[in-house]
Amino acid sequence: MRMRWLRSTSAQLALAVMASFLLAFVLLGAGVYYAVSTLLLQDARELVRTDAAGLAEVYRDSGRAALVDELQARIAAPEDPDAVYALSGRGGGEIVATAGMRAHAATTARWITFDAAEAGDADGHRRVIAHLQPLGDGSTLLVGLRLHSQDRFLALMLRTALAALLVAATLGALVGWLTSRWVSRRLRSLDSTAERVGGGELALRVPLDGSDDAFDRLARRFNGMLDRIEDLLGGVRHATDHIAHDLRTPLTRLRNGLEELRRQPGDPGRDAALDAAVAETDQLLRTFASLLWLARIEAQAPARDEPVLELAALVADGLELYTPSAGERGIRLQSRLHPVQVRGDRDQLFQMLVNLLDNALKYAPAGSEVDVVLQATGQGALLQIDDRGPGIPEAERERVFDRFQRLESHRGSPGSGLGLSLVRAIVHRHGGRVVLLDRAPGLRVQVLLPVAEATAHRGLPGA
Repeated sequence: MRMRWLRSTSAQLALAVMASFLLAFVLLGAGVYYAVSTLLLQDARELVRTDAAGLAEVYRDSGRAALVDELQARIAAPEDPDAVYALSGRGGGEIVATAGMRAHAATTARWITFDAAEAGDADGHRRVIAHLQPLGDGSTLLVGLRLHSQDRFLALMLRTALAALLVAATLGALVGWLTSRWVSRRLRSLDSTAERVGGGELALRVPLDGSDDAFDRLARRFNGMLDRIEDLLGGVRHATDHIAHDLRTPLTRLRNGLEELRRQPGDPGRDAALDAAVAETDQLLRTFASLLWLARIEAQAPARDEPVLELAALVADGLELYTPSAGERGIRLQSRLHPVQVRGDRDQLFQMLVNLLDNALKYAPAGSEVDVVLQATGQGALLQIDDRGPGIPEAERERVFDRFQRLESHRGSPGSGLGLSLVRAIVHRHGGRVVLLDRAPGLRVQVLLPVAEATAHRGLPGA
């Protein structure tokens, strides 16, 4: 679940905003820290340089003895407690130095930084920046400054920056979350419209806010695409209706003419040919009627506002209708029906059941059984029909739902290849799904429909 959340666009957007916010804060904080530390170091060097210049002037004017006296006076009563001094002889021996300092020999003036012990410090040492200057008699003068105040200020600044970083992380997460929520809210209407259009509400469109931003332009183009799809589907639907209506009329006339010829006396061969022609005409009329009904079902809105009906009673009526024809072939219809209420069109649901029962009885061997189960599950109302016929290969189970698709081994049996297409269209309109499974031997058809109200969970039968 956590990995799925991290892969979502909203989560990635929130993380990207938070990371950008933190990166900008860290870069800004690092820049400020570097600038302040550089400025403090420059100020310290300027103080040391001024102090060293004054002591060098004392040496030039009065000699080394006066310099030693001046250093001892400053060490004994320092004007700046952080100032440090040391004077070393030609061989490097210490002449005078602040406590904790050591002499440094140098041939040219240069800057050094080192740690010096200081009594009373918790860590036992302090950072010192010092200037080394060789004198004319071979001795070396060290003038330095403990960076005590500067280091304390930088440490305080660093602690404050870390606390601010925590606040920035929280604020960045909040800004990222709000940004992702805003983007999700802008896309929610598009997602909802796409879902409802996919469910059959082809006239629905995404509302526009007139801002002409990227989301508004996307919604406008999406609506344009839906308009084009609706026009194309409307053209196909009108063409199908016109073809079906135009062909149904001459076929009806042809059938009536064949009936008239069959009523007239004639030879037995002509009567048999007329009976076959009438049967073929009836089959054509049923095919066109099914095409018209299928087109109307696919054009209808989802069955959310249909009345509530008891599905068990509807299934019982269908079983009662097919019991005589099943008995003629010795097929036993066995049923376990539990009360389940669904919302839907009674005629369409009954047609769905009739088509499934007709297929099961058509391909079930004589003397076998057809089992019908209806029960409420945690996923919805489950209608399951099992037969012991030849079944359908797994590779063909999706193809048989297409219009006029029939398995080659069943081409000789009556039918138009629209039965399962009608079943799928009716199930989809009612918000359900239909699947074909292998019963080994035979075929198992499962139809899952949303229930109209809570029913007891009795579990899904094994597939």
